[in-house]
Amino acid sequence: MGFEPISGGFPGVFANPGSSFAEVLGAFSPESLPGGRGVVGDAEKLNLAHATTIVAVTFPGGVIMAGDRRATAGNVIAQRDIEKVFPADEYSAVAIAGTAGIGLEMTRLFQVELEHYEKMEGRIMSLEGKANRLATLIRGNLGMAMQGLVVVPLFAGYDLQKSIGRIFSYDAAGGKYEEHDYHSIGSGSVFARGAMKKLWRPDLSVEDAAVVCVQALYDAADDDSATGGPDLTRKIFPVVAAITDDGFRRLPEAEVGALAEAVVAARYTSPGGPNAPLR
Repeated sequence: MGFEPISGGFPGVFANPGSSFAEVLGAFSPESLPGGRGVVGDAEKLNLAHATTIVAVTFPGGVIMAGDRRATAGNVIAQRDIEKVFPADEYSAVAIAGTAGIGLEMTRLFQVELEHYEKMEGRIMSLEGKANRLATLIRGNLGMAMQGLVVVPLFAGYDLQKSIGRIFSYDAAGGKYEEHDYHSIGSGSVFARGAMKKLWRPDLSVEDAAVVCVQALYDAADDDSATGGPDLTRKIFPVVAAITDDGFRRLPEAEVGALAEAVVAARYTSPGGPNAPLR
């Protein structure tokens, strides 16, 4: 059976769609947006999977973003190999912490939002503009966040105008904050940030920045049960991505695995991790 054509053609919203896909979707089908669906009752009772710790570190010429692989549902490990770090477009990355399902949906919408803008405008959106668009999407989820379905992404990218890596954090209401040098979000963030504070230097290489991220995630897993450390038995390692003037590049599994195994091996003799110089 064939489909009957819509009387009168496409809805008027498609006549002049503009550069924001989220606005078009909100006008045509608001329930399709992550925040457009209400929850009746206590969302915490659903025991949904939550993504945990994300870290980001700047280095001369770009930024590294990394995430552990564990998702938890209450006191249970819901998934051991979830991925939380994704390319937003060619020169930026987004990572999720909070309610995993909503976060993954918001990430996909953000990716389409940036692709739609590029097609409509014929150019890449500025990094500041991307950060602002993500803030709008997060703000649209405020109703769901108030019911317990909180999503707080971390956004990072290479600024083509300033030729530097930049990091942006958010709150549940869509407030946007630029972070300098390094940042972390998620349940293990306080432990990861403490590690990065001691290890970060302004002259890090790409590999050194990746090691800082792996060390920080190890420290987070050491003190936060919701954060997963490197799993040498199952060969599950953090997702690590570098964003430079060459674009987004996810580090190969073998490369990250070698870094993680070296970090774990060093912890046998120094369980607290490498010591920062006193002076």
